[in-house]
Amino acid sequence: MRSPKYHLYLTPDERRTVINSLIDLRNNLISQGMYTDLVDELLIRVLKTKSKEIKVKEM
Repeated sequence: MRSPKYHLYLTPDERRTVINSLIDLRNNLISQGMYTDLVDELLIRVLKTKSKEIKVKEM
């Protein structure tokens, strides 16, 4: 059975914050001598995503 896919909608500022946080986490793991494979994969996924304009309807 496949796991469900999730979509995350971020503003440019939120996206920048996520990227900076992942880089900080990666640097902390490197300084502790731990593996960074999972953080690297997540960082690559976030950096490769395309931005998409969506309309938000307020109720």
